[in-house]
Amino acid sequence: IIPRGVGALGYTIQRPLEDRYLATKTELENRICILLGGRAAEQVVLGEISTGAADDLMKATDIARSIVERFGMDDDLGHMTFEERSPLFLDQSFKQRSNISDETAAKIDKAVRTLIDRAYVRSVSILTRNKSLLQETAQELLNRETIAADEIEALRAKIKPGSDAPNLPQAV
Repeated sequence: IIPRGVGALGYTIQRPLEDRYLATKTELENRICILLGGRAAEQVVLGEISTGAADDLMKATDIARSIVERFGMDDDLGHMTFEERSPLFLDQSFKQRSNISDETAAKIDKAVRTLIDRAYVRSVSILTRNKSLLQETAQELLNRETIAADEIEALRAKIKPGSDAPNLPQAV
């Protein structure tokens, strides 16, 4: 709510409870949903979106692209990797896409967009269903700037469930 650093109006950090080396597709999709929560909240509360979610969009897109290109988790594209590869030694900024057809590249782009779009719709749905809790929490943040872990757990208990709700990580 109140910026504490250069270039950020606010941010959310998701800390794991233990070191994690693996993630399921559902966990990755839930992370995308959470990342899109700020933009979805703007849409639900203000009726329009701003540039504030640029970094979250980048992170969400990176996760969605990894689901499809790196982890082979797209049903239509199958258990294959299409990840871009960097040269081993020279220019690390140069990336070369593996030898894939334009048709496959279009399918990859479509799969990534579908993941992002589906997560955004979920986020809007969850926040619309819980709009009063969203507004209550925002007001509390404006008043106090921070919310402690035990208070976040109490807020979680107030969330109206739905079949689209992600399994949110516990507060740390």
